[in-house]
Amino acid sequence: MILREGNNRKVLSSHPIAGERGRHMGRGAEKIAVTAAGDNGKKKPIRVAVTGAAGNIGYALLWRIASGDCFGTNQPVILQLLEIPPGMQRLDGVIMELKDSAFSLVHGIVGTDDPNIAFKDADAIFLVGSRPRTKDMDRADLVAANGPIFVGQGRAIDEMASPDVKVITVGNPCNTNALIASANAPSIPSRQFSAMTRLDQNRAVGQMAEHAGVPASKICDVFIWGNHANTMYPDPRFATVDGKMATEIFDREWLQGPFLDTVATRGKAIIVARGASSAASAASAATDHMRDWWQGSNGRIVSMALPSEGWYGVPEGLVFSFPCRCENGDVIVVEDLPVDSFAQSKIDENVAVLLEERDAVSELLGN
Repeated sequence: MILREGNNRKVLSSHPIAGERGRHMGRGAEKIAVTAAGDNGKKKPIRVAVTGAAGNIGYALLWRIASGDCFGTNQPVILQLLEIPPGMQRLDGVIMELKDSAFSLVHGIVGTDDPNIAFKDADAIFLVGSRPRTKDMDRADLVAANGPIFVGQGRAIDEMASPDVKVITVGNPCNTNALIASANAPSIPSRQFSAMTRLDQNRAVGQMAEHAGVPASKICDVFIWGNHANTMYPDPRFATVDGKMATEIFDREWLQGPFLDTVATRGKAIIVARGASSAASAASAATDHMRDWWQGSNGRIVSMALPSEGWYGVPEGLVFSFPCRCENGDVIVVEDLPVDSFAQSKIDENVAVLLEERDAVSELLGN
């Protein structure tokens, strides 16, 4: 492990960036050879940035990425890990563990507290790090506390990342944080920014599977409308359970009552049960989100929050979860689904909440 100081920034480098690109990683990013493309038929390494990399979600996420669960078992990665200065010692330990795991797909690791270094030429970015909500904070406080973080990160992405970068925002409030980051990265198309509602989808899948007594793999096409918050709506109308329509298996009372309530309050229930917020499940959902975006969803409907282009009457630019399919690296919103009165009421409720959040951070959007 190499710990260097430069311009008051720290860089932890175990396998930093090779070749000419490595010289522009910032002071202290020492060059060590990165395996060239073509070894054992593998592809050229891609650069994957993770913020909050020493936190609980980041820690769990890194092992999924390094093992090939996200980008494929033949896709090497260079990990570019960002932490705040007080977290750099913990990040040092995370990097030691990654090295000790001897992942064949990991062709480089850089740890830093400088977003310009972490996002340099990044092909995929997981914006995980954010200030956690404390018991004395309401959602408005959380929005105010985290907004400035995503201004700076958006600007760094705009300046340093690959023009084709794919960005997933995990740190909460993730819809509005994604909006802030995108607004501050004007050279990157807004469709390359997303927020994670896959955790809500996965929770919905888990509840359906448990209630029906089938494996989660038998549940398809339940998806999330709206915000990653307790107002989100897991729409069951197009879902199938082992090939049968979910609405024929589950009664409306359960779908609009215990099912909806359990998914909406699952995060709080986990905090009560384990004394900490969701971490492994959030990391798993982030992996699912990026895997489908990168490799395709194989025709399945999945949940992704994207800047609206007016779909389903959602105001343009609002980062909102829609039913999507992923093909060839693109996200395609499924636009022709009928919306009943109950679903519409939930869509409207989420629009109202997200418009309120957008208004609260308007000064951070560069408008």
